Amino acid sequence: MRRRAVSGALYATPAAVLVVLFFVVPLLLVGWMSLHRWPLLGKPRLNAPANYTAIGENALLHDAVWFTLKYTVLITVSLFALAFGLALLVQNRRPGVGFFRTAFFLPMAVGFASASLLFLGLLRSDSPALGEAVLLVLWRFAGFNMLILLTGLQAIPLDVYEAARIDGATRWQLFSRITVPLLRPTIALVLTMMITGSLLAFDQFWILTRGGPDNSTTSVVMVIYREAFIRLDLGSAAGISVVLLVLLALVSSVQLAVLRRRSA
Repeated sequence: MRRRAVSGALYATPAAVLVVLFFVVPLLLVGWMSLHRWPLLGKPRLNAPANYTAIGENALLHDAVWFTLKYTVLITVSLFALAFGLALLVQNRRPGVGFFRTAFFLPMAVGFASASLLFLGLLRSDSPALGEAVLLVLWRFAGFNMLILLTGLQAIPLDVYEAARIDGATRWQLFSRITVPLLRPTIALVLTMMITGSLLAFDQFWILTRGGPDNSTTSVVMVIYREAFIRLDLGSAAGISVVLLVLLALVSSVQLAVLRRRSA
């Protein structure tokens, strides 16, 4: 038993070192920076809790929070509906279904920044800025989320459907009483990734709109970027980052707890 424990610890050590170096240490550094007036060039000085109290006075951040929440709701609903529909469409084996699965997933092979530049060149300059970003995200991520949902759908035993059909269940009853309940863990994973990714949106808005027009498409992460690399105030950016991290952790915890309770 002791030899097994030592072997397990040795196998886990490289991953643990990477986690400490690239997650724990940066996280502690951000927390420490958030307590200081930390210019990009110059000596930091302690100013706690000024970086946190200043968040309430940042008008641009308030607008960015409202826009990010609106964008998150729009993306989560539309992306989940599209990905779930595609997963149901290619769920069963039939001639040509492999081609469509590959075609739907293929946009994931394009880098997000490259995809943003592609849409920047293809779309008209007078088209709605938010609409451009939504269309880009749907095109880029629908196939990826479809694949995750498809994996969950194919994990449902066919015997359950056959037994329900023998009992006279309709297609809607099969979907609402079997597919959705047994797919809840997968749905929880997909929704968590969608919400987290939307709240952290940056690339598409920075490349497509630069936050315009009139800061109407400025996301929370763009505000953090501006605080750090335009206003050169790393302490303020770190304070906003810490608050955003806490909110993301709370949202994810509540969401997973609700879905786990319903599943139980």
